[in-house]
Amino acid sequence: MDVAVVGAGACGVMTALRASRDPDLVVGVFEKSLREGCNAEISSGSLAAGGTRFQRAAGIDDSPERHAADILAASGDLAQADVVQALCAAAPAYVEWIADELGYPVEIGTDLPRAGMSVPRLHSDAGRLGGRRLMRHLREALGTRSNVALVDEAPAIGLVDGGVVVEQNGAPLEVRAATVVLALDGFAANPALMKEHCSDLGDPFYGGVTTSTGDALPWLVDLGAELRNLGSCLRSGLVVVGHGTRVSPSLPFLGTVLLDLDGRRFVDEQAHGYSGLAAVLQQLPGQRAAMVWDAEAHEAVRETEIMRETVRGGGFQTYADRTALAAALGADPDLEPLPGRRRLAAPYHLAWVTHGVLATQGGVVVDPLGRVLRTDGSVIPGLRAGGGTAVGLAGPDSKGYVSGNGLLSAFGMGWIIGNDLAGASA
Repeated sequence: MDVAVVGAGACGVMTALRASRDPDLVVGVFEKSLREGCNAEISSGSLAAGGTRFQRAAGIDDSPERHAADILAASGDLAQADVVQALCAAAPAYVEWIADELGYPVEIGTDLPRAGMSVPRLHSDAGRLGGRRLMRHLREALGTRSNVALVDEAPAIGLVDGGVVVEQNGAPLEVRAATVVLALDGFAANPALMKEHCSDLGDPFYGGVTTSTGDALPWLVDLGAELRNLGSCLRSGLVVVGHGTRVSPSLPFLGTVLLDLDGRRFVDEQAHGYSGLAAVLQQLPGQRAAMVWDAEAHEAVRETEIMRETVRGGGFQTYADRTALAAALGADPDLEPLPGRRRLAAPYHLAWVTHGVLATQGGVVVDPLGRVLRTDGSVIPGLRAGGGTAVGLAGPDSKGYVSGNGLLSAFGMGWIIGNDLAGASA
């Protein structure tokens, strides 16, 4: 086998799609569990890219350089600058490729404002149906490639010189390959690793997939690979208490207010991304806040994937006027808008939100071609990594995460690795 890809999430599928353009390459994709899914499937499916034709058509002036500058300003992680720049350079190409060659219905989300973005650059599917739809589309495209085999229920259990060991039907199987690509999710579903590296996050709600158990970390340590930013996570301060769904990240930009248990404003709602907001909520009494929005804001977000889940789950209540809202809160709410913000109008929607963890952002250090690096900076031959296995883009602190970074890191590195492998074998 030429390429063995471990993981059929965003990074793994993109790697296989691009590498398999070379008909002489034989690619195997080994997935732990399609039934359990990957983090890309439970995401909004929004693709961050700067300088696309979709932005230009909407009159948005953006570029990969501006995109990279925004990410580095948020993370402060200049050690990642070359990788960030490579990923941002790849993003417009793969977004347009997904739309034009794979026929996925992409549009620029001018209605998707986010903290840390100087211009709108989230690209979503028409209809806002989310990551599950996107991953299904990409896997269907992968199924048309005659030189690719996707093997489900085949978790990797170790690396060997010149290959990887997977488990099939309870027995180990050694797969020999010229290149192994580690594209697993991170370790947010591994309590021991979370306690070791992320204990400062307390006991947050976990909103990721069960397969994020950090299986590759000990293999990489044994190889002398460098690991960084293991204490950093993709967090969310928008998790609905008692439901586990989330409210739309656009709501803070539509006049929404956040109130503490005494009904007081405690934060500028637009000053933090949803990952950074989690740390603010963690410090509150009860580690929760009341989020209040109105009909105008609700109309703008109700047809997005994330908000649909909260609506279906009954994650908020509606109150006819301020008096009813105050009774529900047990306090007179401070609804006075900040300067330049609009005033909410009754009726009011109310959801109690808390903090959660969706994925880890730490991982193995790679170069701009996805090659795994040792602690001395040398390249480990025949080994690439991306997705949740590699260092993310949030930097050393979870507050550095900018919306879209997760899929940018996964799809972008898959695009880079797959293209390089196809070109290298031609």
